[in-house]
Amino acid sequence: MTQTKVSFIGMGVMGAPMAGHVARAGHPTTVYNRTRDKADAWAVQYAGEVADDLPSAVAEADVVLMCLGNDQSVEDTLSGENGAMRDMRPGTIIVDHTTTSAKLARRMHAAAAELGLHFLDAPVSGGEAGAQNGVLTVMAGGEQAAFDRAVPVIDHYAKAVTRMGDSGAGQLTKMVNQICIAGLVQALSEGLAFSEKAGLDSKRVLDVISKGAAQSWQMENRGTTMVDDKFDFGFAVDHMRKDLGLCIEQAQEIGARIPVAQIVDQYYAEVQAMGGARWDTSSLIKRLL
Repeated sequence: MTQTKVSFIGMGVMGAPMAGHVARAGHPTTVYNRTRDKADAWAVQYAGEVADDLPSAVAEADVVLMCLGNDQSVEDTLSGENGAMRDMRPGTIIVDHTTTSAKLARRMHAAAAELGLHFLDAPVSGGEAGAQNGVLTVMAGGEQAAFDRAVPVIDHYAKAVTRMGDSGAGQLTKMVNQICIAGLVQALSEGLAFSEKAGLDSKRVLDVISKGAAQSWQMENRGTTMVDDKFDFGFAVDHMRKDLGLCIEQAQEIGARIPVAQIVDQYYAEVQAMGGARWDTSSLIKRLL
């Protein structure tokens, strides 16, 4: 295997296991996190280096992977006052797994190109479990040549890696993903709430309907925990609201109608008000029972 020098920025619940898969595959891996303790915890579990600062984290990297919080955190990290782009070698490929706006992705792509760098917007789907098990789905936007060079690294934590088009296409595809999830989770919540109110054995209901046309990933992976009133895991409501906000803003810009996603976004606001900001997105059912 050809070794690639990798830097991973962001040791959150997604980034830490993703970086771990890369390190275990044998690539020299350096990690950086704004709060050092998370990076140190990663180094205890995996064979890799912890950088003291951003410049030293990226200076020798062939591929810089990122998984941060939002548009601002990405822009600050890459092109802000102390942005890491200026410390990267020409030809370095930046792969941003953060879910951001397509506008931000295109802006970072242009800023990278001015410095002789390559930028891929590459949001992921599959959640914390997908990151831990190395089976994420990655949807990318950017240049084909940079994508081809990055795929052998990304493959260590993904089951599917697809280039969707030019810069921004990965983020737009992730928006489609979140729009679909919002409607699916709301429908599943309504169905299971109906089942409970009707006095049915909801787990038996799930067993039956999951074999038919109603089957979905959400049903298979979240149906039982929804019935059991368990939501202290998975993709947080706060994060989903951030993502749906990006979807709604983009829809307004392009003239797309997403009424269900807009309604579900407000339902999630109700869940936040119930104290469920960190609950899994399947907690939509809490409003109905």
